[in-house]
Amino acid sequence: MKIVRLNERSRRDRLRFIKAQWQFYRADPYWVPPLIFDRMKLLDVRRNPFYEHSKIALFLAMDGGTTVGRIAAIVNDNHNRTHGDRVGFFGFYESVVSQEVTDALLDVAAEWLAVHGMTHIRGPVNPSMNDECGLLVEGFERPPVVLMPYNPPYYAELLEGWGLEKVMDLYAYLLDQTSYRSEKLQRMIGIVRERTGVQIRAMNFRDRAQFQRDVLTIKDIYNTAWEKNWGFVKMTDAEFDFLAADLKQIADPNLVLIAEIDGKPAGFALALPDINQCLTHNRSGWLLTGLWHLLTKRKTIDLVRIIVLGVLPQYRRTGIDAVLYWEIGERAHARGIRWGEASWILETNDAMNHALQNTMRAVRYKTYRLYERELG
Repeated sequence: MKIVRLNERSRRDRLRFIKAQWQFYRADPYWVPPLIFDRMKLLDVRRNPFYEHSKIALFLAMDGGTTVGRIAAIVNDNHNRTHGDRVGFFGFYESVVSQEVTDALLDVAAEWLAVHGMTHIRGPVNPSMNDECGLLVEGFERPPVVLMPYNPPYYAELLEGWGLEKVMDLYAYLLDQTSYRSEKLQRMIGIVRERTGVQIRAMNFRDRAQFQRDVLTIKDIYNTAWEKNWGFVKMTDAEFDFLAADLKQIADPNLVLIAEIDGKPAGFALALPDINQCLTHNRSGWLLTGLWHLLTKRKTIDLVRIIVLGVLPQYRRTGIDAVLYWEIGERAHARGIRWGEASWILETNDAMNHALQNTMRAVRYKTYRLYERELG
């Protein structure tokens, strides 16, 4: 077995790295193949603005002509400036059931990070906390929803076998239209609306100028509302525009909501239809067949993922977050959607965890874990 360093600037090498994932999940019914086109954009160091302040190295573990593992090592300079540390990251990790393979992959990632001045290694992130992140450690009996990771149960044992330890858990909650829409919650929402005067409107996707203004509004709320969160790094203007262009292709405009008080932005929420329910049939990962499955199966989607919900600091503890959740639920219900996933939520976010469990009767059904280890 040997470790091969790929050239992250080579389209051929990036494709090889991406396609290696099929080696590990071909027979797994819960795995949802990513769109290769999207993964190529994500790893494109020339076009993805994330790499204007970050570096990435791609590695494969090879046993003869067979890929037995892969990993990426990532240095995010904006993270280190924000948090005043020197934490490097690993991501896109896959491995056969072999401690030797996992050790070799993490060893080479750790060595590369140490050479670049990092003192700790943390992950998995693919390639940042603003993308897919965390290792699934609870909730293997369901497939992942849109933009959430998936992995076999044995990965945790392999990572911990190398010496990685838990640094943070991320929770995913399942909401059911038949249980969360209680009369008590509805009365509470009415009281909050009357007391705050909050108005909820959908993001404008049709008017290009208004869309751009709404993107700026959401970016400002996002970067302000999460500023104090563990691990959070503000997105640059270029990163946010890059993300918005992608999300515009799959978002339902009526599920991208902005909360306003006295005509001023107070918060926003973004929910996405779970297109993974369509893409699970696209076993090749190619774009054209993926589009066909999206076109022919989109009406069967019965779940939305509440991917982001934030309220500006001055409007917290007013109940606006509950109004946004309620409004997403009502709009999703009108489209025949029964389920919602709220993910991910930091385990330390007591207010949000309490509200989901006790006010909205959500069930915590998946846990994702971030690991860390000091580099010797």
